Amino acid sequence: MIITKQKELKEILRHLEGQSKVFLIGCGECSTTCKTGGESEIKAVKEALEKAGKAVTGYCIPSAPCVSAQVKLALAKNRKTIDASDAILILACGLGIQSIKDNLRRDKSIHIACDTLFMGAVDAGGAFLERCSACGDCVLELTGMICPVTRCPKSLLNGPCGGQNKGKCEVDKNMDCAWILIYNELKKQGKLGLLRQIKTPKDHSKLSKPRQLEL
Repeated sequence: MIITKQKELKEILRHLEGQSKVFLIGCGECSTTCKTGGESEIKAVKEALEKAGKAVTGYCIPSAPCVSAQVKLALAKNRKTIDASDAILILACGLGIQSIKDNLRRDKSIHIACDTLFMGAVDAGGAFLERCSACGDCVLELTGMICPVTRCPKSLLNGPCGGQNKGKCEVDKNMDCAWILIYNELKKQGKLGLLRQIKTPKDHSKLSKPRQLEL
């Protein structure tokens, strides 16, 4: 899941200056879960824009704006209200925003209403947790399914630094040291021998951007 947060209204209005009619696009997947681009958030932004003197010509919420086919369908259904607008404001992650831009086929000013933060998992309490950095060179098999690249602030690949204290990280004393978590998990699984395997530096060529995968 891509985790986002909404930008402040004053920033959004600054970018919309001189554009009076706005069409809104949300996200039926990640941004809905994050409460940054679902229907209730779209309606709240609509109300705020109208109070600021803007006219909202309409809105749509593609179920997955990062999927081209779904974006094209949503845009086609709302072509008239999109054409009636001066600008489009998108409440989605950077992937969704760029997908919408690529499939819009209209010369419209596009603005973003959300900041993209990280890939995250949702825990039982509803908190969003960064657990993977999409490094392209996964070591979870060797680390008890706990990612040191993401969960260690220093992305250490071979055990804790000297700053860990009683299982806590020196960067944040309320945060568990990722490598202590890894040690405890491997011990529970009877796989402590994996800690003796020296992990070589990451192959950063796998992070060359932009990446592409064809099926």
